[in-house]
Amino acid sequence: MTKRLLIVEDDPGLQSQMRWCFSSDLEVDVAADRATALASLRRNEPQVVTLDLGLPPDPGGASEGFALLDDILRLSPMVKVIVVTGREDKENAVKAIGMGASDFYQKPLDPDILTFVVNRAFRLAELERENQELASRQNGTNIKGIIAASPEMLSVCRTLEKVAPTDVTTLITGETGTGKELLARALHDLSHRSNQPFAAINCAAIPENLLESELFGYEKGAFTGATQSKKGKIESANGGTLFLDEIGDMPMSLQAKLLRFLQERSVDRVGGIKPVEVDVRVVCATHRDTRRLIDAGEFREDLYYRISEITLDVPALRERRGDPLLVARSLLQSLARQMDRPALSFSDDAVRAINGYNWPGNVREMINKVKRATIMAEGKRITAADLELSGDGETGENQLNLRQVREAAERNAITQALKTTGFNMAQASRLLGVTRPTLYNLTDKYRIDTSAEPVQV
Repeated sequence: MTKRLLIVEDDPGLQSQMRWCFSSDLEVDVAADRATALASLRRNEPQVVTLDLGLPPDPGGASEGFALLDDILRLSPMVKVIVVTGREDKENAVKAIGMGASDFYQKPLDPDILTFVVNRAFRLAELERENQELASRQNGTNIKGIIAASPEMLSVCRTLEKVAPTDVTTLITGETGTGKELLARALHDLSHRSNQPFAAINCAAIPENLLESELFGYEKGAFTGATQSKKGKIESANGGTLFLDEIGDMPMSLQAKLLRFLQERSVDRVGGIKPVEVDVRVVCATHRDTRRLIDAGEFREDLYYRISEITLDVPALRERRGDPLLVARSLLQSLARQMDRPALSFSDDAVRAINGYNWPGNVREMINKVKRATIMAEGKRITAADLELSGDGETGENQLNLRQVREAAERNAITQALKTTGFNMAQASRLLGVTRPTLYNLTDKYRIDTSAEPVQV
């Protein structure tokens, strides 16, 4: 990829000096004012811009430079802008960084410092591009709305892809906020019924005395207020998919009628005398432990076996190794675009906090925290404080979670051993007291790069 630099400077002498600072493998464009700079930005798409704040018609001030900085970051949020200031002009440099500039240097011109700062900006731009490509490759599922790279979640997705083309009745279990409805919709979208209705009903959200008529429909005059016949959710889904969310909360009085529907594939409307045949694929979900409900006499065992021909057990976000940060970055990208703040990214303390937090509310909680942070963040970096998380990546719950403590200790020990031995796997395995195959397995598990020490920027 060709490296391209845009120099925005109104002094012809400085323009020439700055041009000569850079090697021939760098494409350099020059602009002396705001309009020319924006035209060059659109035409040439530079990765890095050096910006003198003192531009005409305000060469003695900074108003035109700040206006151009705002334009650049709005039009090309991934561009790295290096602001040029006077030696005593620290206030404007700080303001520019707060607006989103990636760096600054002070006049008078020092070729070595300028070259170093510009090369560092190019390296940062390249790392961000590689990170985006890696994130897109890591999402190993094509299921709409599901972001995952962990073996735990990918296993669920692979099972779903196999099950979707069939009409088998499926039960999706998992904690609240793990995305059970997304998976139910995916089962529908990937099936031969995808062009037919998808009807969903939350069995816990509707009062017991109304749930029967909502599910099965009713005939005119069946009860007070029934002025005309109405189809229920089951009939509305005819030809498509019926999603019964929180089926673990369905009253026992309705479970027998639902079981009969699953056996006969026909419904009896409330007040009706003639069964109505229905062709639907049934998907159910619950956050409750169905075996405990059966033991407690709150859920029919025969109904359980009817709805769980295939069971998808969705892992909690804290159990999906490596996924929390992947999901958070995807959410940030989407939410920031919606709120017209596409240049936002997570700071180092935010990354530690996301990886260290237990996420009791799962993805639903993460959506709320990232949305709030997108609104509240100052500048281009979202901090742990913006997310309302602890920046050290530790919470009281995590400190008591032995698996997470053990994994963190293993990861840190492996990383330190690799650095100490210059990334020599044989020496590192001896230092850690494990075999080389074991070390390779561990580095794969924790996604630790064993090729070379990461470049520091």
